[in-house]
Amino acid sequence: MEQTKPKKTVSRTKAVIACVLCLVIGGGAALAGVWACIGTDGLALLQADRLIREKFVGEYDATAHREATLEAMVDSLGDRWSYYLTPEEYENVRDTRKNAYVGIGVTVSREGAENGLLILAVTPGGPAEEAGLAAGEIIRSVDGQGVTQANQDAIMDAIKGTEGSTVQLEVEGTDGARRTVEVERRTVRGVTAQWTMLEGDVGLITIQNFYEGTADLVSQGVEELTGQGARALVLDVRNNPGGYVTELTQILDLLLPEGDIFVSRTKDGSESVYTSDADCVDLPLAVLVNGESYSAAEFLAAQLRESAGAVVAGTRTSGKGYSQMLYRLADGSAIGLSTARYYTGGGVSLIGTGLDPDPSVALTQEAEEKLLVGQLPYEEDLQLQAAIRALNLDS
Repeated sequence: MEQTKPKKTVSRTKAVIACVLCLVIGGGAALAGVWACIGTDGLALLQADRLIREKFVGEYDATAHREATLEAMVDSLGDRWSYYLTPEEYENVRDTRKNAYVGIGVTVSREGAENGLLILAVTPGGPAEEAGLAAGEIIRSVDGQGVTQANQDAIMDAIKGTEGSTVQLEVEGTDGARRTVEVERRTVRGVTAQWTMLEGDVGLITIQNFYEGTADLVSQGVEELTGQGARALVLDVRNNPGGYVTELTQILDLLLPEGDIFVSRTKDGSESVYTSDADCVDLPLAVLVNGESYSAAEFLAAQLRESAGAVVAGTRTSGKGYSQMLYRLADGSAIGLSTARYYTGGGVSLIGTGLDPDPSVALTQEAEEKLLVGQLPYEEDLQLQAAIRALNLDS
């Protein structure tokens, strides 16, 4: 899960910059002050960088050198949840978390299509849908450049562009036939939660992530489904990467009765406790999870089971229990650092263990692939059907 960057980080960064400026202007007289700010390790990094720039006789890419150094620093932590982002990656991540971007309105995967990009989802009402693209199809080329394993990232960037411009795609349909499609790039707002009423008056809410606007959509879905007479709610967070603590806790507050719903502890021992009020959804609840349910997704299931006895169906979740802060650096890059451990309201951590569903139900590989692109019929979704049976609505 991601949390909002604290303002005190800015002052710390400014202090370090001020110390380095003092060293440049004041020479050796400022050394003690710099030492106090960044320490021996920091000085060693500055010295190494200066020596490479001034003494190294070979050719090298200064930008690549800097990025590799920063990435290695984060990788050396041995924490799978901390990460480094180049300036370009940082801008992409920031746009993604707004759930709004300039593009054509498709979610694609690097996996599942050799020399192509598999379309996992098409944003309703977006340019791609208007142009006839559909989940399950494969993008084979962009503006005449074929997709390969080596250029997938570059091709994905090429699909984006200036609002109002167009991009030409060669698309392979699910029947194997290829066609060329021209799509206009526009501002697209991602639909991160969708809902429908299933047979037996069971409301299903599928949550794609927990970034900006998701809590409002889930609230709208709950209101509409309960207004239609839903007897129970099933929340599907399979293949959900997680998102913001604020979006998670708003959803938990909506669904749960009064009580503690999220606890966070930082390195210095500081603790933040999030609570829900007495207003709640008084319906049986179930959550669908799998091994790709991360962070806020698996936590939602854990807290709903703990506080409301929700049914959790599917396969074991990822086992993430650290929240990250994303810090932007002076060159426009950023590092995401695990800065807190989080626990359920009852003090349970999911670190390394994840959440064990009951009922535990696995899908076939074919069904998993259909689920990923939104083409698994509800009646063939064994995890969904197991969750509905476990709710015992007709008993």
